[in-house]
Amino acid sequence: MESGTDAVTMRDVTVRYGSILALDGVDLAVRKGEAVGIVGPNGSGKSTILKAVAGLIMPAAGDVRVFGREPRELAPGTIGYVPQIEEVDWSFPVDVRDVVAMGRFPRMRLLAPTAPDDRRRTDAALDALGLGELQTRHIAELSGGQRQRVFVARALAQDPQLLLLDEPTTGVDAATENALLAIVRDLVRRGMPIVMTTHDLDRAAEWFDRLVVVDRKIVESGEPRAVLASEAFHGIREHAHTHGHPRG
Repeated sequence: MESGTDAVTMRDVTVRYGSILALDGVDLAVRKGEAVGIVGPNGSGKSTILKAVAGLIMPAAGDVRVFGREPRELAPGTIGYVPQIEEVDWSFPVDVRDVVAMGRFPRMRLLAPTAPDDRRRTDAALDALGLGELQTRHIAELSGGQRQRVFVARALAQDPQLLLLDEPTTGVDAATENALLAIVRDLVRRGMPIVMTTHDLDRAAEWFDRLVVVDRKIVESGEPRAVLASEAFHGIREHAHTHGHPRG
């Protein structure tokens, strides 16, 4: 599976949360310069895939490699991970610029003053997400879409080599979605691998080079339009509508 252009490889990855089986023998490869969308019903393991690739959870079995190494062995800042916004503590007393600047922390030397490059990358990330006028606002004062933009900006300020986005278009307006889409496609053109979970399938062919359907296993993978038309995808969707799933 692995090649010189693979940024991420998952081999037979199984993840459990106590007695709950979240992923069951997942095999997945993501190439450099490729945007991969992960779709599936709630509770199917979409977010778990991102957390395993980010090194936030350890598989019960199998192997995860990012640029040929275990995620936790990589230099700080290599992986940019943007969680779902409901996982964030909004009471923390920081403004927008502070949050975006936190993306630079993994790249800074201990106790060193803020370098011009750190300020420059923070400014660039704020500008890329249209946050310049909001940079002195407390994050608790922002709308859901604005908050999502802040956390994507923080990940970009980090200057990652891999970007993981967990449902970044949930609760955002059309302008924010279009801005995020433009940023993702530009990063992919420049060679960055991006993995993103989503419930929004209407524009999947615009966002992604490849779409992967997950229901604890990889059910289908391929060109977005072909996957969305597949029997496997429609079977999963019907099952989700009929039975429901817990979130995840």
